[in-house]
Amino acid sequence: MKKISLLLALLVSIQTTFSQKKEKGWFSLFDGKTFAGWKVNEENPSTFSIEDGTIKVAGERTHLFYEGTVGNHDFKNFELKLKAKTLPGSNSGIFIHTAYQASGWPEKGYEVQVNQTHGDWRKTGSLYGINDVKENLAKDNEWYEYHIIVKDKRIIIKINDKVAVDYTEPDTLPADRGLKKLSSGTIALQGHDPKSVAYFKDIKIKILE
Repeated sequence: MKKISLLLALLVSIQTTFSQKKEKGWFSLFDGKTFAGWKVNEENPSTFSIEDGTIKVAGERTHLFYEGTVGNHDFKNFELKLKAKTLPGSNSGIFIHTAYQASGWPEKGYEVQVNQTHGDWRKTGSLYGINDVKENLAKDNEWYEYHIIVKDKRIIIKINDKVAVDYTEPDTLPADRGLKKLSSGTIALQGHDPKSVAYFKDIKIKILE
């Protein structure tokens, strides 16, 4: 009877944990083992690899796009959480509302900067070229959490729960903005240059109304 009671308690605990996760509405985009659901573009595929449960970025310019089934990889309003780490002097980025392209810097959507000590003055947390952050909110060689919230015309970017950017896109944009604006699209990670090494893990998304 004692074994049966313990088994029932364990099953209830597992079911409760699963229900809580389901209620929160978060979906994992990276399984920590494979690139299932992701597509690297054609420039330099070897820039991206999997190391110790993380996505490692090290090499020539290349971008890795989420092309999986969650939300049909087309997100409009959402919360994105992930953990990032850079080595000294490294630059990377997280693209939102973007779309796969075979080469070049992504033309669609916005880039969120990943950079503590690279020469670019735009630091981690910046909505690149739109609302830039000059101070360092994170440190190299340490994991930190990104929390990006997109709701209608508003983008909030948090680093370790500290708000770095709170930006509302105006109804009228400059004529030269092109596709760099809010619409909908997927998520992409950036390989910036051969001297930059970055890591990403625990990538998950919550789709909002």
